Amino acid sequence: MTAHDQTLTARRTRVFSGESYARFARDYPERPHVLRHDLKDDDRLALDALAGLAEALPQRSVEYNRGDLPVGVDGKPGSNGLTIGETIRHIATSNSWAVLKNIEQIPEYNALLMGLLEELRPMIEATTGTMLTPQGFIFISSPNAVTPYHFDPEHNILLQLKGNKVMTQFPAGNPIYAPDEVHESYHLGGPRELPWSNDFLPGGTAFAIDPGEAVYVPVMAPHFVRNGSASSISLSITWRSEWSYAESDSRCFNGIVRKWGINPRAPGRWPASNRAKSLAYRVWRRTFRSAK
Repeated sequence: MTAHDQTLTARRTRVFSGESYARFARDYPERPHVLRHDLKDDDRLALDALAGLAEALPQRSVEYNRGDLPVGVDGKPGSNGLTIGETIRHIATSNSWAVLKNIEQIPEYNALLMGLLEELRPMIEATTGTMLTPQGFIFISSPNAVTPYHFDPEHNILLQLKGNKVMTQFPAGNPIYAPDEVHESYHLGGPRELPWSNDFLPGGTAFAIDPGEAVYVPVMAPHFVRNGSASSISLSITWRSEWSYAESDSRCFNGIVRKWGINPRAPGRWPASNRAKSLAYRVWRRTFRSAK
């Protein structure tokens, strides 16, 4: 095969559209936006394959519960009474929500994740530097299931594969939607679920995505998800940047000094570096661990 043929083959096998590359390059890392993809008919993403993946993953990498939840929950939702394999194989009727975490632990799913991220690596690294800690998550949910209001520390693209859903996002870093103390608690080991109020709704932006569409979620942007009337499969591809780690460490630093009676300033959003607080926390963490 000639170099020209190889180039044509690579173009045909790319998952994201050319228009999506341009949109991602324009809006990354702070503006949520919708992308188009061509990830379909992949045997690794069929229900039976995903049930097998769930059973192969360590228990810590599987989370599932009832799907008929409110937008706001207090703590982790309760069990659905089924095994993870039963939950996924019968997702159309099991009234459940499941996430398979860190799918990169399994070689064929690591290949899937890295193939997608390699398409975006040039645009990611041109903006936020080296792409760190790539991780993949697969969500399988019953009709009308809800993923409650929460946030996540990664840069994240959620690709819709089967069914449809609406993700409602809220401005990242705005304390109205996630108070600074809640950020600090999360980064120091607390839950990612957030306090919810219906008063938040006017400030949210709803992104409806069907198979072949994806939505980008900025670091720590609060959001909740409502599934459509059919069961759903989604793939979340995530990565970290030095900026995202500095933001996390700065939140930890603020959480510690808040316990000393200080009211610290929140970390800045991109492109603020948050370097001083990040380095201070990393020194404190090393010192604390070495003292144990």
